[in-house]
Amino acid sequence: MASTDTTPVQDAGSVEAGLDALETTATGRPTLRQTFVNKIFPPIVAIAVVLAAWALLYPIVDNPAKLPSPSAVGSAFKDAWLQGELLGYIWTSVSRGLLGFLMALAIGTPLGLLVARVKFVRAAIGPILSGLQSLPSVAWVPPAVIWLGLNNSMMYAVILLGAVPSIANGLVSGVDQIPPLFLRAGRTMGATGLKGTWHVTLPAALPGYVAGMKQGWAFSWRSLMAAEIIAQFPDLGVGLGQLLENARTASDMALVFEAILLILFVGIAIDLLIFSPLERWVLRSRGLLVKG
Repeated sequence: MASTDTTPVQDAGSVEAGLDALETTATGRPTLRQTFVNKIFPPIVAIAVVLAAWALLYPIVDNPAKLPSPSAVGSAFKDAWLQGELLGYIWTSVSRGLLGFLMALAIGTPLGLLVARVKFVRAAIGPILSGLQSLPSVAWVPPAVIWLGLNNSMMYAVILLGAVPSIANGLVSGVDQIPPLFLRAGRTMGATGLKGTWHVTLPAALPGYVAGMKQGWAFSWRSLMAAEIIAQFPDLGVGLGQLLENARTASDMALVFEAILLILFVGIAIDLLIFSPLERWVLRSRGLLVKG
């Protein structure tokens, strides 16, 4: 009888050990070859395909005013670099974009927590946040110019109006997905008020919050480009948006492509340097990162 009673326990232990073995993966550091094959080689192939298609399409269009050659765009990059203007274009826009995003983060985070935790506030301004998130950010440029004038404050106002709703809504979505058991366990252990928000709510809502931050940066960058294209003033300096508008005014397609590629490059670089590592860290901390 005793042996019969212990059999299920042994079987359960065996099953649990087997499941643990299935879930256990080697976590060694990837080799240089693996890093190149998995991370570096695919983007190189994609860029090569785009350049090849561009080079093949250029003779067919046969109109530099509509489609410049890759060499012409390369010359535009080279001239801007030799004249010491290339990094200035990038820094003018990136510094504004990052500072505006940080301000949006400082406003959107407490706003999102307030909307998520207070029913009256959610009913009052929740739909407004969703509506603002769907409103094109370019629509805020004219009123911002009228209210604040042609200055950096106008640029930051447009960024905030574009990014804050996305950050707040992302955090609200993350809080809504927290299992109630987590919150009850936190209250049981004394994590209430600001302490509970910092130690329980924010960590548990991190996936949705990070998604909101990523989308908020996208809105920040697009809002800034719209503001720089529409509102131009000598004291504002020349950012990437103004560079694009100057190229359009001059009908210089090589310069237009230069500005577009720079805007695209900054967006990709920020995602790869900031948000992709942050997302991987969140997934890894929750055991959700799938390793190929």
